[in-house]
Amino acid sequence: MSSGQATAAPSPWAVHRPGTRDVALMAVAVVGVSFSGPLTALVTTSFLAIAFWRNAAGAALLLPVLLGRERATLTGLRARDLTTSVVAGLFLAAHFAAWLPSLSMTTVAASTALVTTTPIWTALAARVSGVRLPAQVWAGLALAVVGAALIAGVDVAVSLEALAGDGLALLGAICAGGYMLAGARARTRLATSAYSVVCYSTCAAVLAVAAWVTTTPLAGFSARDWWLIAAITVCAQILGHTLLNLVLSSVGPTVVGLAVLLEVPGALLVALVLLGQTPPLLALPGMVAVVAGVALVIRAGRPQTPVEPVG
Repeated sequence: MSSGQATAAPSPWAVHRPGTRDVALMAVAVVGVSFSGPLTALVTTSFLAIAFWRNAAGAALLLPVLLGRERATLTGLRARDLTTSVVAGLFLAAHFAAWLPSLSMTTVAASTALVTTTPIWTALAARVSGVRLPAQVWAGLALAVVGAALIAGVDVAVSLEALAGDGLALLGAICAGGYMLAGARARTRLATSAYSVVCYSTCAAVLAVAAWVTTTPLAGFSARDWWLIAAITVCAQILGHTLLNLVLSSVGPTVVGLAVLLEVPGALLVALVLLGQTPPLLALPGMVAVVAGVALVIRAGRPQTPVEPVG
């Protein structure tokens, strides 16, 4: 490109309008993560063990892809190129460490509603970094988060423990935002498999230490629990997180965060089928608000630049 044509590289944190391929991948990813909550509810072991195994197994399943089909993408990489992936893994581990305990300290509804504020934090970080977001993006974010709160059927529990649980859920949302922001930066240099293997491995290592400190067993489960953990790994980790990692470099972390927010109505439908759980009264208007909010943000996003993402 000549100097006359040179322009500043777009921020990896900008909001971009997804193409047809991105929409298809995010749709599959949303279906995958929507199985996470209902399947997790069926497992009798600890949340910490589930989080450890889904990340460890996810990294192991993607390693052959990295060393096989995407081996060429490792050429010329230096150790420091992996730093942001490690940071993403630390944020992901912090997300699990903060959010999972909140589920037993406050109401599940309040915890779910607070943890779905992730795209708000990614948008704020993007704005602070200098990325200009249209008013339509902020309106869409607010509408989608309110919709998720309606679906969750937020109820207020007044106690110091509940307040601490709410704080942990909010911290979990912020850490999830950090995971997506760091991932968006990492994906500008790394293929999806390389980023995911490093990120998931880092997260699993931190969770293993946490399990050791808290004397949480990571083995000795029933065959039923192992099969459920395998299903969670395939659905939520491989089809969910990994496909979202794939589109991070083309749509940005705020759009990916909104896609994850669609897990709330998705999980509601899965829970209705698998667990027979009746949706709350405000589920339908909540779903409409979430979908409308996501649509607003996507329409406001600027078209993608014709740059082929890595991996």
